[in-house]
Amino acid sequence: MKIVFMAIGLVVAAIVTFAIYRFVTVRKQNSKLNAERFDRVKELYDKLESGQEVTEADVLPYAKNIVTRETAFQLLADYDKTNLFPNEYYNLISGAESHLSNWLEFPTELDAHPDEIEHIKRVTLDFDGKNNLVHYEVFKYRMNEPHWAAEDGWMLGVVGPYFEDSKPYDFAQATFSRFGSTLDKVTPEEEAKWVHENISMRR
Repeated sequence: MKIVFMAIGLVVAAIVTFAIYRFVTVRKQNSKLNAERFDRVKELYDKLESGQEVTEADVLPYAKNIVTRETAFQLLADYDKTNLFPNEYYNLISGAESHLSNWLEFPTELDAHPDEIEHIKRVTLDFDGKNNLVHYEVFKYRMNEPHWAAEDGWMLGVVGPYFEDSKPYDFAQATFSRFGSTLDKVTPEEEAKWVHENISMRR
């Protein structure tokens, strides 16, 4: 019996040790990622912080790039200068595209931005069975070699939920991608419904 308890104790200790290691590692990785994201918009931040004149032309390169688009908008919002954000990128699809790309960059996800990403469609669902509608923006994306996900081809990513009064850069709390969900296996409607039921409604 002693041996059984010792074995159980060792298994529990191993699980706890791994959980602590994972928590510390992910926290360090996220801290590094946040620093990298700030560096990408640092030049714009320095101009805003120092009170220099900032024009829409200064903002355009950041808005065009899905890697910096969301961060640049949030930075402008902090300085009450969202009027400088180019109108062509001030829409739900552009915001959702950048949000999904940034979400995929987390170490616990792809640990990288997608090499290609395209909007497929908007999927509208009944939020609570009372005809209160929400919608999700569904994208397809893929990675190039040598990334481990390259062999999966086009995968699906879902961003939302969005409501009737949602703004383009509102936080989409149910952004998600199941890396096994590829276009040849799952429809955009099925994937949006899965995210709605398993991510959005459980938060």
